[in-house]
Amino acid sequence: GRIALLIEAAMAFGTGHHGTTLGCLKALDALVDAGVRPTDIADIGCGTAVLAMAAARVFGGRVVASDIDRDAVDVARANLAANAMSDRVICVEAAGLDHPDLSGAAAFDLVFANILMGPLLELAPAMARAVRPGGHIILSGLLNEQAGIVSAHYQDAGFSPVLREEIVDWTTLMLVRST
Repeated sequence: GRIALLIEAAMAFGTGHHGTTLGCLKALDALVDAGVRPTDIADIGCGTAVLAMAAARVFGGRVVASDIDRDAVDVARANLAANAMSDRVICVEAAGLDHPDLSGAAAFDLVFANILMGPLLELAPAMARAVRPGGHIILSGLLNEQAGIVSAHYQDAGFSPVLREEIVDWTTLMLVRST
């Protein structure tokens, strides 16, 4: 289905048209098609918060968005306000999962992380702690040739691959945390 969102990118990444963001949205659609209904969702490296807003619109529930960049957080908050979603998505400035709103053990059943390979690799242990058994992660920001490395790293951290979506030079991975 289609969901209309007003997105002002300004100094942040994520209008929904780039291959990485589009791959994440396709993975979200795959969850919907599979009947998965996450209620506790995080968007790490949220940029404009397009993924957080899409997840909030599709699934409802609690959504926490974060970005390491203060400008991105400001843009995300403005987009949340413009879409009347400030009460459904909170946005915090944080590196990875390093924030009280994100660091609860096994707190999430869906996490988006559309960031670079290096930070994704560093996040694997924290992601394993933050995602409930049976919960999903959607990882992107990966060149096609990087996806195998990231997938293997997350498999070592206790996740199993579910989906791999390639759009031109970019790959999105969806994995599920082992139970």
